[in-house]
Amino acid sequence: MKVLIPFLGVGLFFLITTTASGRDLQEIRHDGVLRHLGIPYAHFVKPSPAGMTGLDVELMQLFATHLGVRYELVETSWREVFGDLTGDTLQSHTGGIKIIGKTPVKGDIIANGLTILPERQKIVNYSLPTFPTGVWLVARADSSIKPITPTGSIDKDIAQVKKLLTGRSVLSMKNTCLDPDLYGLAQTGAEIRYHTASQFLGDVAPAILDGVAEATLLDIPDALIALQKWPGEIKIIGPVSQPQYMGVAFAKDAPELRHAFDTFFRTIWADGTYKKLVEKYYPTIFLYLDGFFAKNLGEFKNADN
Repeated sequence: MKVLIPFLGVGLFFLITTTASGRDLQEIRHDGVLRHLGIPYAHFVKPSPAGMTGLDVELMQLFATHLGVRYELVETSWREVFGDLTGDTLQSHTGGIKIIGKTPVKGDIIANGLTILPERQKIVNYSLPTFPTGVWLVARADSSIKPITPTGSIDKDIAQVKKLLTGRSVLSMKNTCLDPDLYGLAQTGAEIRYHTASQFLGDVAPAILDGVAEATLLDIPDALIALQKWPGEIKIIGPVSQPQYMGVAFAKDAPELRHAFDTFFRTIWADGTYKKLVEKYYPTIFLYLDGFFAKNLGEFKNADN
């Protein structure tokens, strides 16, 4: 998942609050702790009776052990996460993104199913891709919107989905990877509704079951969880985005930390450790996007190269 900070409109502004200066690998090893910025989201960072757990929690715990330092989870929110990493207060304007102030830093690394999006790459650096994703249109099972028949072309499939949206109510979440502006939904004739009751992407699927809208946008990890949670109550209509990837995010001034993570990630990818973690938290992902995990990481360029 996946959030796009609010850099989509002229003058759109949001404040990020956070603590000390950023650190690269040498400082982290000196201080003896890796601070993992995590937002509760899907099965990447989630509560359990024993505390926070999830795919990215375990991944960061393994990385901290690899570095020989203590692991610390710093829980944050979608509104604050990028400032918690970079220490910048940001504002969008006609020419792009503008830094308008400084704020303290709380963590060293963001890992919570963070989709790699161009706007985000202007303010953070990403690791190698760690998880496949994309955005699907999902509807209540009783909706008259029917799932498309895949054509073998993602562009044609997206076009099919968009043709179905005229006059339909679609729930989305502004300034996230579910933002309809990212996918041109305003031009489809859909009635766009925004989820504002919470900042949690996991609340979007139950909202359509409560009748807030007929359909919604969901990223693939959340859609898979929703299918398991509410079997027979929702259906996948088809894609609205090209294939996307998630990754771990680093401050621009922490290149050594990013390099250390990529080296570590290549190792646990090759020896099967990472695949076992994915099987633990997302067993059904292999039914839909197994091709990603069959790849050699050498096929991927770093997201920022």
